[in-house]
Amino acid sequence: MPEARPHHISSAVIAAKPGCLDSILAALAGFENVEVHGADKGKIVVVIEGPSTGVLGDTLMRISLIDGVIAANMVFEQIYTEEDEADGQRTDAA
Repeated sequence: MPEARPHHISSAVIAAKPGCLDSILAALAGFENVEVHGADKGKIVVVIEGPSTGVLGDTLMRISLIDGVIAANMVFEQIYTEEDEADGQRTDAA
């Protein structure tokens, strides 16, 4: 049986300079492992996925370098493996 690989999911909040929200959202659309879940009043909430904490951290660092980003902060991280799923459903879900 192959070894179960961990999968990391993180949420982050991005603070945008005034007038930069649309350009930051456009840049985020180019990130393969980032999904925007909300944007309002200079704040953007995203989910980042990847195979390791390092990949998530690297992605967050690249986000922080987007022109117009004031700050990009990780809020939550969860790690799960294929073992945590049964019949395609996460076993730890509420």
